[in-house]
Amino acid sequence: METIERDLDLTEIINGEEIMGPSPFGRHQKIAKKLNRAIDRYVEVKDLGELFFSPLDVILEEGMTRLQPDLFFIRKENMDIFQDWVRGVPDMVCEIVSPGTYKKDTDTKKEIYEKYGVPEYWIVLPEFKAIKILTIENEAPHKYKTHSFAELEGIVTSKVIEGLQIDVKDIFG
Repeated sequence: METIERDLDLTEIINGEEIMGPSPFGRHQKIAKKLNRAIDRYVEVKDLGELFFSPLDVILEEGMTRLQPDLFFIRKENMDIFQDWVRGVPDMVCEIVSPGTYKKDTDTKKEIYEKYGVPEYWIVLPEFKAIKILTIENEAPHKYKTHSFAELEGIVTSKVIEGLQIDVKDIFG
């Protein structure tokens, strides 16, 4: 059996330009783990699809746009986009904002996810203990609107993962 070796690649392609990202800090990973646990349990029990975590390439446009969201969800009926990597638009993506990635995560990636019509975009802001969930409400041109937001306390809800509720204290506490 032939094996293919591949170095851990933390690069993304944005507008055709390869961009190398730093590995995340421990706090980022703890938050990612808590979110992954909460969402994955719900998705699995309800048999809705699959939740994935970085590093796994999401190729939105070959050669032009390849991202590695911190977490992303694909509905069961859309799993055909899961191949060697993900080749297509996930149903939900989540970026955990780290020091130095604020503009990239809240502006650049938001515009990209919006352009390709990712139905739901979670922006997790550890410094503010906040989660903002954006959803696309219309056909092209796609525009995000805030669906749910909680800071310090409260619950955010997903539109794409129907019935999912996350208490921000469980994530940041």
